[in-house]
Amino acid sequence: MAVAARKGRATASPLTGSPVAIATTARPGFLGGWLSRIPLPKWALIAVAVAVAVVLLLFLICIVRCCCGKKKPKKKERVSLHAVSGSSTVCLVQPEMEDLEQGTEKTGRGKLQYSLEYNFRAQELKVGVKQAAELKAMDSGGTSDPYVIVYLTSDMKKKYETKVYRKTPNPVFNESFTFQILQAEVPESTLVMQIYDFNRFTKHNIIGEVRLPLASVNLQHVIEQWSDLVAASKVEEEQLGEICFSLRYVPSTSKLTVLILEAKKLKRMDSHGLSDPFVKVHLILNRKKWKKKMTSVKKNTLSPYFNEVFVFEVPFNQIQNVDVVISVWDHDKVTKNEPIGKLFLGCRATGNQLRHWSDMLSNPRRPLAQWHSLQPPDVVDKALGLKSHLKLSLPPR
Repeated sequence: MAVAARKGRATASPLTGSPVAIATTARPGFLGGWLSRIPLPKWALIAVAVAVAVVLLLFLICIVRCCCGKKKPKKKERVSLHAVSGSSTVCLVQPEMEDLEQGTEKTGRGKLQYSLEYNFRAQELKVGVKQAAELKAMDSGGTSDPYVIVYLTSDMKKKYETKVYRKTPNPVFNESFTFQILQAEVPESTLVMQIYDFNRFTKHNIIGEVRLPLASVNLQHVIEQWSDLVAASKVEEEQLGEICFSLRYVPSTSKLTVLILEAKKLKRMDSHGLSDPFVKVHLILNRKKWKKKMTSVKKNTLSPYFNEVFVFEVPFNQIQNVDVVISVWDHDKVTKNEPIGKLFLGCRATGNQLRHWSDMLSNPRRPLAQWHSLQPPDVVDKALGLKSHLKLSLPPR
């Protein structure tokens, strides 16, 4: 019994919570227990850990290089430009003027208020330039000295301009101008209002313009409105008019016949908005003036009807050396007659003039009529390159 009691006391002692028993029987940590199960020495475990870290580092370096490599196509583009021709390289690198103008447009040039009134009885167009607002600054001081130029494309010789207003982006003009324009010509004309910045010692800079095709406007009542300014377009060629005539050449008789039929849309040369046109027909032989004839004068019209015929004797062996110059003039009793426009036909001509001349030579004895646009007189004279103004006698047949 005594021995049993001692055994019972010995087995019951752990339940009493002795501190020695707790310290010897505590469970080890998770990592320590996991490492204790690996049958490797401590130095081998450290070597494996270092190898894994190196592999991870190399993997991260590869990822970084791949990401950076995707951002480098610009170098390839720059290199490829060297293989492109000079003209193409300019197109790729240098921005077009239109792009620059569009960029300027976004900054804003301002706006213009104007009015239109057409008097059908007097055939007059009254243009009122009211005011401008928010004009683009053109001076170094951040302002402008604006004024407005007004004209019609059908009569660019007659231009009006307002007073200059100093150092303001919001000038009030309140000026009106009157244009003489026939009702039939209104749809073919465009009203142009250009705002300039005045400079006393340098060229005046254009701020912007408003172009209003009159065909798109209802002139049955007075119009007053605002329009945004846009970049100024290239200066248009002045319309001088058109002329219709026929040519006929008969080789057997050496007769060159020029029939002047009519003209239309001629440039206005007189103060009242009309002209007194007549036509000259010159024959040029070997770059020297040879023969000349002219029509009668038609008073106060921009669309004269002539129907006048002229016959010249031109030997067949000289027809290739002849130029026919057709010129329209404005007659003036007091001052010198002024040329409205010219053109010439012959083997040295180009475009429609050369085609008309070639058709005449290909169809002998047949009159061929065609419309032609008049050109500036100085341009035609330069193309002809006349040697002198002396008349030549007709070569012997």
